[in-house]
Amino acid sequence: MTVKTTDPQSPKSTHHHGDLRNALVAAGIAILEEEGLQALSLRKCAARAGVSHAAPAHHFDGIRGLKGAIASEAFALFSRHMLAAANAEGDSPQDRLKGICRGYLQFGLSHRALLDTIFGIDIADVQRERIEHEDSSAYQILSDACAPFVPEGTQPEVVEFQVWSLIHGYTSLFLRGHFGCDTPENIDDGPFDLVMGLLDRVGQPPKP
Repeated sequence: MTVKTTDPQSPKSTHHHGDLRNALVAAGIAILEEEGLQALSLRKCAARAGVSHAAPAHHFDGIRGLKGAIASEAFALFSRHMLAAANAEGDSPQDRLKGICRGYLQFGLSHRALLDTIFGIDIADVQRERIEHEDSSAYQILSDACAPFVPEGTQPEVVEFQVWSLIHGYTSLFLRGHFGCDTPENIDDGPFDLVMGLLDRVGQPPKP
């Protein structure tokens, strides 16, 4: 399932009676974006989609199923952000790696509640196969960008986890105002370029 979009940076949906499942997911995303994860419920999604409160039961196995479907769509949107930023950054492997990180942060800025959802929901509380399928796509983008920097004889995950930890940690701290801007709106509100300068040493041995 994919919510239909015209803008790769906006989770918008076209709703009609034959597409209720997508409409409910889109309603859930809108509630998350406006009110946060604590406000999400099947009843509120049904009301926002203009259907009876019993309608979601035909499409989801309770709130856990709805969260799984929302997270699946959020991961797909997350992937599109990273790819778009990587393609816009430049042609070199270094440019592409920095672009992946820029897209990661931009997703957090544009869709904070969705970032909290995909990394904040306990994997045991959602449909495992849907999350893992979509997450693998997002992770593969990161893995492909890191591949040129993996030294011979090194496990790829070592470099991937270094980059992931750097950008996810930066994004989490930045969005919560720990870098001097309580309500960041743009990437340039924080020291993104300076901190991402660490990417220049990815895959290199530490200095003695």
